[in-house]
Amino acid sequence: MLALGGNALARAGEPATIANQFRHARESIDPIVELARDGWRIAIVHGNGPQVGDELVRNQLARDAVEPLPLGVLVAGTAGWIGYMLQQSLQNALRRAGIEREVATVVTQTLVRPDDPALAAPSKPIGHALPDDRAEALRLQGAAIGRDGSGRWRRLASSPAPLGIVEAPLVLRLVRDGVIVVAAGGGGPPVYADPVLGLEGVDAVVDKDLVASILARQLDAEVLMILTDVDAVYRDWGTPEAAPVRRMNLAEADAMLAGGAVTAGSMKPKLEAAAGFIRSGGRRAVIARLSDGPAALRGETGTTIERAM
Repeated sequence: MLALGGNALARAGEPATIANQFRHARESIDPIVELARDGWRIAIVHGNGPQVGDELVRNQLARDAVEPLPLGVLVAGTAGWIGYMLQQSLQNALRRAGIEREVATVVTQTLVRPDDPALAAPSKPIGHALPDDRAEALRLQGAAIGRDGSGRWRRLASSPAPLGIVEAPLVLRLVRDGVIVVAAGGGGPPVYADPVLGLEGVDAVVDKDLVASILARQLDAEVLMILTDVDAVYRDWGTPEAAPVRRMNLAEADAMLAGGAVTAGSMKPKLEAAAGFIRSGGRRAVIARLSDGPAALRGETGTTIERAM
């Protein structure tokens, strides 16, 4: 199970044009091609923070001309078009490498509790960083605004805890057949089970790393690999004593989380997802820089988390 950050396609400080995002998609899939060549069965979850934030801006600018779309629908939409970019880029790269593997994107739904307290307390940063004047203008319009782990102003969205992925059995069948599956894009649009109506959408986003952890367990994955823009989990991050942690057991991961050694806006959800995967029976979790994926899987870089070392 691979989890790719939304910044794999939309880089900070660069215009998030479709041309740029396609270019980054093509650059991002080289490690996945190498894993496919080695025979791994692969499912991919990707983030959409920058992209869904842009969709909210489009909502805002076009609100007088067309009806704004709910956040859950925007999550589903970005899951579709980001999946399309990754799928096409992978298909082309696999063909060039002479690897016969099919690729499919499945827009999946993520189950949450309708009474999750997080729904009433927006906390997850989405979209690009905002200048002070723009952040204040959005706040006056009623948008939830807060600082991310780097101290930048960002839009905030409600982020309930994921319980499971509705279409996990379908994803499992495809993966078992050797298909590389892009699923749970942006964490998947969140839904709850109404006793009368069935599945109903929620105006929120779900953390893609936590969703990747749950989907990995539903697929009985051997490895959960979270690929990001940082080379490892760091001890004493932000201080002169900062140092990468190459290997840790579950108890050490739990201690880092409990001690506040990782912040909510950066590495914390990733380490929580990795620890949750191991706690529920997963064999190994890896957090690494995107380009280092295969090397991190071999234990040469990144951070590897196991139940015991």
